[in-house]
Amino acid sequence: MIEIRNLNKAFGEHKVLKDISVDIKEGELFSVIGPSGIGKSTFIKCVIRLLRPDSGRIIVDGQDIGSTNSEFTLAKVRRSFAYLFQEGALFDSLTVFENVSFGLKYLTDKPKSEYRRIVKEKLALVGLKDVEDLKPAELSVGMKKRVSLARSIAAEPKYILYDEPTTGLDPVTTGMVKDLITDMRAKLGITSVVVTHDMKLALEISSRVAMLYGGEFAEVAEPAAFCKSPHKGVQEFMRISGLSSDCRP
Repeated sequence: MIEIRNLNKAFGEHKVLKDISVDIKEGELFSVIGPSGIGKSTFIKCVIRLLRPDSGRIIVDGQDIGSTNSEFTLAKVRRSFAYLFQEGALFDSLTVFENVSFGLKYLTDKPKSEYRRIVKEKLALVGLKDVEDLKPAELSVGMKKRVSLARSIAAEPKYILYDEPTTGLDPVTTGMVKDLITDMRAKLGITSVVVTHDMKLALEISSRVAMLYGGEFAEVAEPAAFCKSPHKGVQEFMRISGLSSDCRP
């Protein structure tokens, strides 16, 4: 479980996150939505402490990492997380096998003799086989997303953070990524946090949706209730996304 209490983050005079408090429950798929540049990526980077909050508590499985200076504590907690970057961030000079097995060396005590089996297993989970010896340049955009996800889950994290996972993708690949996210939760029981500007995606996949508006969570609710929120920011974003208060286009 991730507990966030009174989280604040500013860049200079610009206050990006203002006193945010929320619990992300074990096993749920929690989405944070809002337009680009509103602070969604800042939120998840604070959750994993890639960014240090100005104030507030971030409690992961009982361990408060919000203000700790201990690199040992941070490293220990971060081993519970996987972070799927917006562009996938594969190493172009490495093969698929080397990309997916990269974290096994640093995040686990698995023997090297097990790497090949684990890589094949994780690639199969995301619908790929016989691609271990290919380089990223030889893969389609959709395949790169799958490989990135396989790399993220190779070390068997408890939490996975998705940063704008469908940005710049065509509708077919977007649908594939949506299915991958829901499959990982169903197959592995991973607690998932998705930040996205794609309202339709968030409503389709999430157990709860949070709207970041003016640095605060304007609404946090299950999809059906979220669509009916009276908050002007929610209703405006629903309108821009072509959705009505019953979540329909």
